[in-house]
Amino acid sequence: MPVPAPGLVVLDASVVLAALLPEQHSDRARDILIQVAAEGARVPSLWPLEIGNVLLIAQRRGLIRAEERARFLDQLARLPIAVDPETAARAWPDIAPLAERHRLTLYDAAYLELSLRAALPLASFDAALRRAAADAGAALL
Repeated sequence: MPVPAPGLVVLDASVVLAALLPEQHSDRARDILIQVAAEGARVPSLWPLEIGNVLLIAQRRGLIRAEERARFLDQLARLPIAVDPETAARAWPDIAPLAERHRLTLYDAAYLELSLRAALPLASFDAALRRAAADAGAALL
């Protein structure tokens, strides 16, 4: 397996959401985002939609205000996060078989596929995704 680029990670939405919305992993998630701010990250192309959707739902449920959602999105947009342009092209030939093999959603398998392809560690709090990454030989942050 190729050596990961220094400092870069594949950033799963679970980490970002834990940093923004209070939960068990919030402190660790904020530490990871500080690392991302300094060193960068990569994400599959579904990531902006996933983050935006969860924050919109949080706003609708009264967990955050519209101003907080807008501020969170503005802060995320300032981070050096590269959106992978190949996610859609790899959805059926590469991501779907990973999802099937590891019993993941295609969404979660997109993070695993990018981690494997880019030889970057995966930052995730999702237990099933972490198990699949370990089984597939992907590095975990």
